[in-house]
Order: sequence, then C-alpha cells, then structure tokens
Amino acid sequence: MPIDPYILLLLGTVGLAALLPARGAAAAVASGASTGAIAFLFFLYGARLSTREALDGLKHWRLHITVLACTFVVFPLLGLAARGLVPVFLTQPLYQGLLFLTLVPSTIQSSIAFTSMARGNVPAAICAGSFSSLVGIVATPLLAASLLGGSAGGFSADSLVEIVLQLLVPFVAGQLLRRWIGGFVARHKKVLGLVDRGSILLVVYTAFSEGMVQGIWHQVSPVRLAGLMVVEAVLLAVMLLLTWYGGKALRFGREDRIAIQFAGSKKSLASGLPMASVLFGAQASLAVLPLMLFHQMQLMVCAVIAKRRAHDAREEVSGPEPAAASRTAVGTGTRSG
Repeated sequence: MPIDPYILLLLGTVGLAALLPARGAAAAVASGASTGAIAFLFFLYGARLSTREALDGLKHWRLHITVLACTFVVFPLLGLAARGLVPVFLTQPLYQGLLFLTLVPSTIQSSIAFTSMARGNVPAAICAGSFSSLVGIVATPLLAASLLGGSAGGFSADSLVEIVLQLLVPFVAGQLLRRWIGGFVARHKKVLGLVDRGSILLVVYTAFSEGMVQGIWHQVSPVRLAGLMVVEAVLLAVMLLLTWYGGKALRFGREDRIAIQFAGSKKSLASGLPMASVLFGAQASLAVLPLMLFHQMQLMVCAVIAKRRAHDAREEVSGPEPAAASRTAVGTGTRSG
C-alpha cells in the first residue's frame, strides 16, 4: 500500500508552519502569495480541460450523472448523517472539516490511474473526473455556504465575489486562452505539475500558519484524531461499496463500474485545499485536516482494490484454463468439483 510522497511534503509543510509560522508582515506576504497561487491553480485547471473531450464525454451521460450524484449528493448526505457523532467521536470543528470533505469534487489523476490499473473504462474516468472538477467550482462553494453556514465564513456578497474572482474567473480565462496556450501546457505538463503542487504547499503553509498563530490546534487531541480516522475509514468503505454495487444495480458493465467506483468514491486534495482557504480563512487548517487524511487513506485502499480488479480481469481472460485442467483430472480418475 503506497504512501504518497506528496503527503509527506504536505506533512513537512505543516511541521514548518508549526515551527516557523508566518507572522505580521510575513503573514501578509504569504496570504497575498497564497491568493495568487489559488488563482493560478484554477487558471491551469481551465487551460488543461479539453472542451472537445468534455463534449464527447457527454455521450456516456448515465455514467457521469451517477458519479456526480455520488460526489455531490450521496457524499454530502453521509456527511450530514455524521453530525450525530458530535461530540462523542468528533469535535464540532473536526466535523465541519469532515462535512467540507464530502463537498469537494472528485480526483482526476488518481481516478484515471486506478481505473487503468484495474482495466476499467479510462476515457469515462477522464471525463468523469473533469466534469466533477468543473461542477465543483460552483457546487462546492454553494453547498458549503448552505450546509456549513457561518462556519465557512458565511455567504455574503463579499464572499461570493471572492469565490468568483479567485476560482471561477481564472478557470474561465484558462478555458478561453486554451486555444493559444493549450499546446504549451501539454508540452510542459511535468513542470507545470510541480508548479501546481508547489502552489498547494504554499496554500497549506499559509492556512496552518494562521491556525498556529490563533492557537486553534489546541482543539485537537490524539483521541479525537483517532476518532476522525475511524469515521473516515467507515465513510470510504461505504462509498466504495455503494459505487460498486450501485453500478451493478444500474446495469453498468464491469469496465464502467470500475470507473464509477474510483471516480465516485474519491475526493480531490488539489481542488479542496484552495477552496478551503477561500471559504474558511483562518479556520482553514482544521477544515483541511480531514481531507488530507482521507486523501492518503483513499490512495492506499484504492491501490489494493485496483490490483484485485486487475487480477480478476486476468482470471476472466484465462478462464478456459481451469476447464482444461478439470478435463485432465477427470481423465485420470480424479474427482473434480
């Protein structure tokens, strides 16, 4: 089960913020840089998303509606149900972070990777992840405003303008400029990917620095952290089962069910962290903690499932071999079940 190296970098950034939090003028500089980094991230998201691929993917509309329903309906309902775990398993701030986790869009890269590994419908996974990210730019802030209310900074006109300027406008700009910069983005995908991740690290450092300065980390004890991990493990298990057997009930084929399972049960750290920074402000450090833990958990569990699905696919392809072995056993007088 893999440990994502990027999670180690994120944890290192959290440690740096704990030891050397940005204060005073440094905090103002870090906050401004974080705001610019968030806008740049969503600009790149817009520049990468192929409009033609997205339109072509609409042909498989039943699958995409299923994934969107899992991401933005089923997940939030389970998040609301977890309210009953406060204060036994979760504190109110940790619950708010858990609820926010259920509102963010699905992943793209890891959904594609695991779907490919499991021999599923990769084009469907690409489009499903892209649609989820696109819908999430609007749906996640609206859901957070309605379900989290004041804990997400409220939903005033100022917060709406901030969301539009930092998330939606850069994304639309990336889409509009894709005709001219799309080739450059594709050719330098690895370099820009490093810029992506570096920007997220800056967002994490800024958020956790603010949390350290305000002393909100005293609200989290090891027992509460363990309770959060148990709750998230149950949440992930429920979504993995629902997406797999729900896809079967809806009469999707095996390859489509694999895409639904991996795209419908996962949450995007890359999209969630910048959104939390915009929505929660100084409270973002606690808000993103459940998402960071869930991200690593989903990678470890989905890697095991993907390998198992690939093994099952190989067994299906080599199905005639056991039959041949049975005929040989019968010919030698050995009983075969």
